[in-house]
Amino acid sequence: MRQLNRLNQYQRLWQPSAGATQHITVNELASRCFCSERHVRTLLRQAQDAGWLSWRAQSGRGKRGELTFHVSPDSLRNIMMEEALKSGHQHNALELAQIAPQELRTLLHPFLGGQWQNDTPTLRIPYYRSLDPLHAGFLPGRAEQHLVGQVFSGLTRFNGNSSEPTGDLAHHWEVSADGLRWHFYIRSTLHWHNGDKVETAQLQSSLIKLLDLPALRRLFNSVLRIDVTHPQCLTFVLHKPDYWLAHRLASYCSRLTHPDRPLTGSGPFRLTAYEPDLVRLESHEQYHLSHPLLKAIEYWITPQLFEQNLGTSCRHPVQIAIGEPDELANLSLVSSSTSLGFCYLTLKQSPRLSQMQAQRLITIIHHTTLLHTLPLDENLITPAQELLPGWTIPGWPTLNTVALPETLTLVYHLPVELHSMAEQLKRYLANLGCNLTVVFHDAKTWDGCSALADADLMMGDRLIGEAPGYTLEQWLRCDTLWPHLLSAPQYAHLQATLDAVQIQTDEQARHAGLKAIFTNLMENAVLTPLFNYQYQISAPPGVNGIHLNTRGWFDFTQAWLPAPNT
Repeated sequence: MRQLNRLNQYQRLWQPSAGATQHITVNELASRCFCSERHVRTLLRQAQDAGWLSWRAQSGRGKRGELTFHVSPDSLRNIMMEEALKSGHQHNALELAQIAPQELRTLLHPFLGGQWQNDTPTLRIPYYRSLDPLHAGFLPGRAEQHLVGQVFSGLTRFNGNSSEPTGDLAHHWEVSADGLRWHFYIRSTLHWHNGDKVETAQLQSSLIKLLDLPALRRLFNSVLRIDVTHPQCLTFVLHKPDYWLAHRLASYCSRLTHPDRPLTGSGPFRLTAYEPDLVRLESHEQYHLSHPLLKAIEYWITPQLFEQNLGTSCRHPVQIAIGEPDELANLSLVSSSTSLGFCYLTLKQSPRLSQMQAQRLITIIHHTTLLHTLPLDENLITPAQELLPGWTIPGWPTLNTVALPETLTLVYHLPVELHSMAEQLKRYLANLGCNLTVVFHDAKTWDGCSALADADLMMGDRLIGEAPGYTLEQWLRCDTLWPHLLSAPQYAHLQATLDAVQIQTDEQARHAGLKAIFTNLMENAVLTPLFNYQYQISAPPGVNGIHLNTRGWFDFTQAWLPAPNT
């Protein structure tokens, strides 16, 4: 990048005197800039023409000229960054910022939050990590799950925080009396992000590919086939009723991509950059529903900011700040909530761990100070009292006389708070004569975890989508945890019970059935929630329409910026 090279050379000229006038030879300047005398003269001439400095040379070899600076490298960097952003060259702006990681926080401040540039309302969100690749099916990260919902569409969708699905690519749907045929009537005005018209056969093709994925095959195990029964109608033929079908199709894992272009969707925003340091979304002008007011969303991914304590724009991944949080006077909390999602503990009952021993372990967790004394940031977590609202944790009589096993093995995966939980539990159990071996699976899911087979206890994180009850049904069907946790007969019985619940036409009856399943798991000391997170979003003045959703993010289609003063 030519601008970056020029800025680096200017920094070398400036640095020895910190901007004070210098009396120096061309040879010394060339040595400082690691170039020839001829090249340094060119640099000086270009910088002088740009108004950065003045160079008064003295005639005669070895004579000292006078070098006067008119602009600091920091201010010059800001000017270059602003020019790059106005020109739509976000990568150049980030590259310019990264030449001085120690000062990155200050440098990025003028460009974060809501900005109007070239009459384009743009929201820039600093983020603490690179985003994982987007692909069909399940994704482990909340940020990626949320992003999929902004870029891709499904046949159905959840509107806001409603747990009831509504039409998306399908305008509406009809279900046959026996529940075995579902007709989804496709809108006639659909377009992919590249401008091509969406064909119903393309949606069929994408759905068939989706159902070829093992986890999605388990989720849609009632689907026999998908037919194009009319140019604007897709028909799902089932071999057993599934009244969760519209919910399954509305979930982020069922969003549809172009069959030949996996990053091309038909959602409200299209991807124009998906790089380790920058993700940029631009509004889709041919979107079939309400158009967003923002033209562009950018994630500026700057891990340097977060290496010490998860850093500046994000005290924690569940506490997002749009803009520069160090400027507390300009940032305010605009939305907060307690997550419905939870970190959990599961207990595998076996000859090593009886049900009463498992119950005592759960009692220790919920009826001691263990959860309340975790060394975590204040207002980050809330100890759980129920799995979902109204799905309360069971209580048992005093179990202090129940002896714990001499040894147990705990396997856990991310998030990082479970590091603290594992160590706290290990210390607590050691005082009770139980040696807990702790194994960390460095991932956000159980996929590929070979240690599950020998684990007595497992800790993980259960994200909750827009339909909490259905999300937990999906968890039982698809997560690789359950076949390792339950015996083969228990797992088969669980799946059969889920099948019996899904054929209930009444939504309340299905929720009652799910509640009974999870109540049974909790009462049998197979599962207990540990804690929920406190979701927070802060923003500077002028960023409007931000309301937390169930994933701890906000709907980009609802955010807006007031027009700049004219």
